[in-house]
Amino acid sequence: MKTAIISDTHGLLRPEALTAIQGVDLILHAGDIGSAEILTELAQIAPVHAVRGNNDLGLPWAKDLPDHLTLDLNGWPTLLIHDIADIPALLDSQTRLIISGHSHKPLIEWRGERLYLNPGSAGRRRFKLPVTLALLDVGADALEPRLIHLLP
Repeated sequence: MKTAIISDTHGLLRPEALTAIQGVDLILHAGDIGSAEILTELAQIAPVHAVRGNNDLGLPWAKDLPDHLTLDLNGWPTLLIHDIADIPALLDSQTRLIISGHSHKPLIEWRGERLYLNPGSAGRRRFKLPVTLALLDVGADALEPRLIHLLP
């Protein structure tokens, strides 16, 4: 299963992001979406699961979005959350994939049996951080993440 992981769009869905995620089976948005139109546009490509980020709080269209989601990705127990600081309280011993956003700093790191993945920010550039998203091939026995740089 090919999964696109995107975060921190802050109301900007770049054409480069849309091109990069064509053909995926699923899209996960790790918050700070910025507008309902972002989710609508993403849903035209593949089913979308999204969580609310701190910048989405109080926005009428985002009131029904969860703060976190637990889901099964092809047998991999997964936690989708905006801020990595909130993870310890929600972490289940079975969780193998943890996806977060918030920091705008991309991260792909195995910590023991768990993969921590932050796709970085696909929206407006913050400081000198890269503009990125992640693609994740989810197999029954392996996770193969890769970071996609959207701007030079």
